[in-house]
Amino acid sequence: MRLERMGSRFQTRLSFMRSVLRRLGGDGWTIERTRCDWDDDGYGTAVYAARGPERTYSLIAYSAHLDPADRSDRVIAERWDAAFTLFDGEPADDDIARLAANVPRQEAGRCSSRELTLSRANRSVRLFDHVVESLAAGRQPDRELVNRIGYLMRTTAVYGNGKFGLSDRDRVCHRTELAEPYQAELLTVYLIRCFTHDLVEHVARRRSPDTFVPLERPIRRHLGIGNATGLGMAPFLHNHPILLNNWVVALESALAVCRSIDRVDAGDVARFAELVAAARRSVAQWNVDDERQMTRIVELRADLARLERAVAGADGVSGLLDSETVRPWDRLYRWAEEHLSIEGQEMVVALIIELHAEVVDHLAPSMVAVEPPLVDPTMTVADLLDLVEVRYRWALDLDFDEPATSHYFWYTSEEKLEPRLGERRGEPGADLEHPLAVARDVGRLCATLAMADPQITMAEFLLRRPEHRHTVRRVQTAALHPYSEIRDNLIGRDLMAIDMLRFKLSVFGATKFDPKSDKWTRITMYQGAPLPDELGVSDSDRWMLLPHLDGA
Repeated sequence: MRLERMGSRFQTRLSFMRSVLRRLGGDGWTIERTRCDWDDDGYGTAVYAARGPERTYSLIAYSAHLDPADRSDRVIAERWDAAFTLFDGEPADDDIARLAANVPRQEAGRCSSRELTLSRANRSVRLFDHVVESLAAGRQPDRELVNRIGYLMRTTAVYGNGKFGLSDRDRVCHRTELAEPYQAELLTVYLIRCFTHDLVEHVARRRSPDTFVPLERPIRRHLGIGNATGLGMAPFLHNHPILLNNWVVALESALAVCRSIDRVDAGDVARFAELVAAARRSVAQWNVDDERQMTRIVELRADLARLERAVAGADGVSGLLDSETVRPWDRLYRWAEEHLSIEGQEMVVALIIELHAEVVDHLAPSMVAVEPPLVDPTMTVADLLDLVEVRYRWALDLDFDEPATSHYFWYTSEEKLEPRLGERRGEPGADLEHPLAVARDVGRLCATLAMADPQITMAEFLLRRPEHRHTVRRVQTAALHPYSEIRDNLIGRDLMAIDMLRFKLSVFGATKFDPKSDKWTRITMYQGAPLPDELGVSDSDRWMLLPHLDGA
């Protein structure tokens, strides 16, 4: 639970995008465009219906002209190339008309409990225009450019769970297809991907119907959805400790059960070698401007080359993976701990888990949230101090009188309406600080507890010192949920908030992390994922690693 490792995670079989598509394919869902009234430039309304065994969900997409001066990926933008909502069922004409007056306005509009999500997206102008020009001229787009960008549109937000009048999760969480976290939001993104593929072909066809050619399937599959994510997402992990615990428990359980497998056969070894080779091709395509991340990528490339040689029995490593090795994945993991970087180790974890659907996939439903516990009022001061010593030793060793240790404070920007980081000694607003400094708060709690009667209960203690209620509950929560706390100082000068973003995005299933600073990153979603007519076919779930576009 250190940020350096959390910020090195990759997509796995348990990532939510993976579970969305497994369910669509396994339960026989179909996706159909049921309405489209686009003009020559692709402006208008389209509806995509995802039909399952019991229910239908419909993406309603509104696209319109966007003046270049209004183009912005900032969350406070007011206009976008396209706006979307996921409708519960199939919309009637009056639903589409009602939502046409609200969805394009996003936060300024109003939705109802029939709408599950709200989203918006902007074109990647350079690639979108290039693809239109290419298809209209009868040729496929430049594969190098497709590889470098990887999406035709990027979302700037996908809202759900009651925001702006949308349906509360409590109304739909009993449904099998929406029980796991973020299923409605990530179904929305997948349908937006379908919309972008159709839109670019429509515009190209209208531009030159006589010479138009459709996108080749490998390129179409390679085009995902982009996203820019900033600090607004970071406090989520802190604010949902039990959910965080459940995510990590599922991931650690998946790794543990794989490491406990006694033997592998030649087929398993061959498939793992194929995954390593695919990982090398994928990471070779991964290039970013951020110096820190690019250094890690270069190191990861060397790690994968070393791993490939080790699996092949080269470099003096023999018997690492063969039919005679006892618990071969455990041995491989221990080898990775000794020889690879943290990012390399996390790639090995993802590759091992990828091989064993039969013992891993059933863990996905356990990644749901539960109601946070109330304070246990019967616990004594002495018992709570014991918990602090066991669970928060890392926090007690920090000295918050040092300026570097309390360098930042978290607050909500009035202008951007999102969490932000301020510098405590250089910016105003520390009096409005959000309670993300768990390590500091635990230290203060511990100092106060040390002066109290060790036999009094939390009920009596908190009646006298109610300001510690929040911290007492976190300590008691950590006792029951060992992965509920990020074991790092979230206000220290060395904080890399982007590690929090990458962890959460990897659990979502994002790829191609492209940091633009230590506080925000671009990602790609569903790149390489199966197309709607490929869901449920053999090997359709094996898209963890991006396909290589030959000729790039």
